[in-house]
Amino acid sequence: MPASSPWLAAVLAALSAIGPFSIDTYLPAFPAIAASLSATQLEVQQTLTAYMATFAFMVLWHGALADRFGRRAVILVSMALFAAASLICAFAPSIEWLWIGRALQGLVGGAGVVVGRAIVRDIYDGPQAQRLMSRVMMIFAIAPAIAPMIGGVLLAIGGWRAIFVFLALFSIALAYLTWRFLPETLPVAARHPLHPVTLGRAYAKVFGSGAFLLVAGAVAFNFNGFFVYVVSAPTFLIGHLGLGPHQFAWLFVPAVLGMIAGSALSGRIAGHWSPRRTISVGFAIMIAAALCNVLVAALLTPGVPQSVLPIGLYTFGMSVAMPSLTLLALDRFPKRRGLASSCQSFLQVGVNSVTAGLLAPVLWYSPLTLAASMAGFVALGLFLFASWRRAQET
Repeated sequence: MPASSPWLAAVLAALSAIGPFSIDTYLPAFPAIAASLSATQLEVQQTLTAYMATFAFMVLWHGALADRFGRRAVILVSMALFAAASLICAFAPSIEWLWIGRALQGLVGGAGVVVGRAIVRDIYDGPQAQRLMSRVMMIFAIAPAIAPMIGGVLLAIGGWRAIFVFLALFSIALAYLTWRFLPETLPVAARHPLHPVTLGRAYAKVFGSGAFLLVAGAVAFNFNGFFVYVVSAPTFLIGHLGLGPHQFAWLFVPAVLGMIAGSALSGRIAGHWSPRRTISVGFAIMIAAALCNVLVAALLTPGVPQSVLPIGLYTFGMSVAMPSLTLLALDRFPKRRGLASSCQSFLQVGVNSVTAGLLAPVLWYSPLTLAASMAGFVALGLFLFASWRRAQET
């Protein structure tokens, strides 16, 4: 498939979708898993923590491996291993085995998004890169909306184990799409060895870059403002809003529509607005959405649609800013884009893992605490971006 193929964005988005599918598809099944495996709700919640923790660790290495062995090989091997891990989850006889299967899924689940971002920068620069990144995000945004709905249908038809069989089949399909359609975008001459000293210096250079950390940190905290609702979805929707396990679309559809619209806008203004202007507008929208969310949670009775509409506005602003922020981070290291993408993903998933394992069980106490956390995370993201701008101007 040539770099200009209209299918390229679809394949890259499908590879990135393995992450939200791994999380969102099985969220409606939490009560069923707890009952089937005689586990507590907290023990089931830790299956998500097991996935996020190993995901965060391994994303540090996907990019380095892709810089050494090429983009296609890393994706193909990762998708095959993900299928095997999904089957372990599907046939888990106890909660401990489910923890193991989820941890193994996390080890390879980040390859698609990490390597996919590197492929975008392998092919394009400037506005073209922003447009492709926006198209990838626009298609990718569909995944969080349909994943919990697919999970609810599979839960009703075949029980919670059918969800993990579906994930195994999905990863096999992704391996085929990669083999059939995705080009190798890293020439052999441009690859880097995995020598420990050289690799250590490369990681130290990336993590030692203040500009990279500020921009990548802004991406991580912005996304975390939405992610806290993703991991709190069972409590937020069922406990606070009084919805059923098959009504997760009330949260994910507005959020995804916001992501699609924001990504589309980001693609249209690429080349017309500067990255700084694009990011600033995205932050303005996110801040307005977060403040509106706090007011709704404080003054109105929890319910739909009032409690979910500000989340859609937030993801709209997030998706306007994210492509430009992501490219700013990757452009710091043009010769090690795979490794830089890994480091960016590590920061984002690390923040998400802490949220999933430690913060969410505290923050989901009420709609107001969730809304306040969204406002707090976007404030941190804005502080980091403002610090980056000040550093660039001095």
